[in-house]
Amino acid sequence: MPPASKNLEALEAEAREAIAAAPTPAALTQVRARFLGRKGSVSEFLRGIGDLDAAERSNAGQAANAVKQRVEQWVAERRERLERSARRRSLEAHGVDVTLPGAIPPSGHLHPITHVTRHMVRFFTSLGFSVEEGPEVETDYYNFEALNIPSDHPARDEQDTFYVEGGNLLRTHTSNVQIRAMTGRTPPFRFIAPGRVYRHDLSPKHSPMFHQIEGFLVDERVSFGDLKGILYAFARHLMGDDVELRFRANHFPFTEPSAEMDVRSGGEWLEWGGCGMIHPAVLDRCGIDSDRYQGFAFGMGIDRTAMHRFGIPHLRLLFEGDVRVLEQI
Repeated sequence: MPPASKNLEALEAEAREAIAAAPTPAALTQVRARFLGRKGSVSEFLRGIGDLDAAERSNAGQAANAVKQRVEQWVAERRERLERSARRRSLEAHGVDVTLPGAIPPSGHLHPITHVTRHMVRFFTSLGFSVEEGPEVETDYYNFEALNIPSDHPARDEQDTFYVEGGNLLRTHTSNVQIRAMTGRTPPFRFIAPGRVYRHDLSPKHSPMFHQIEGFLVDERVSFGDLKGILYAFARHLMGDDVELRFRANHFPFTEPSAEMDVRSGGEWLEWGGCGMIHPAVLDRCGIDSDRYQGFAFGMGIDRTAMHRFGIPHLRLLFEGDVRVLEQI
């Protein structure tokens, strides 16, 4: 056998042995470079073919290229085995037990205001109340005049009310919905009106925007006792059977008699809202015969209810959007 072929056989055997012994893909890359790199053994053999005799040169070139292809194939096969083995070891080290329950991804939840609002609405709709909505940018008539609020009342001052161009204003309560809902309708009817309201109060403990829910009922025989009965049932629905209510005489232009309502459920008394019998002048402005019909109305802050229910110390925590706070509720 020609000496060139003997040298090539030795290189092939050496390459095959080195490839089989390579322990890692990185080591295998070095082995390949040792034989097939620019300065590798097989590459040098190919460059030296030109120095061979003409009779030996052709056969040596074909044999060298065949060895080069086999070495490339052995490298590829060895790399695949090494990578497959590495993947298997990784899976064994970080294996997943498919019999275990899956991880529950974090999920969002309702904002406390939304949660309490829906809870309130469900209670009143179960009693036959309909839900009414009205504009947040309102006229003076629906926000004040129709509610029997005189022109010199302090609530009309700019220090309490946000006025906008055109003589309109941001509603200061959801009672504007009461006027819109009663006008043009014939009793009996009962409505609730939840929504955002605005007051010019920028103190640290308050917010210029907050949420209220208004409720009113008009029929031929309605009493303050009916009002108290619904409010007691409502309070128990929200806060449990141990809740206490108390009513303190007060004055509101749109109700007569009127009362402030306080609530207590395992703690101190909290001012909750106002209520009373709808003033006859308000019924008359809505085209309702006040000699035949009577009604009651009540309203309370949804935000304050949420604070009481979830133990939130400051109103602004509800609106600052701090996820760390909201996740605790």
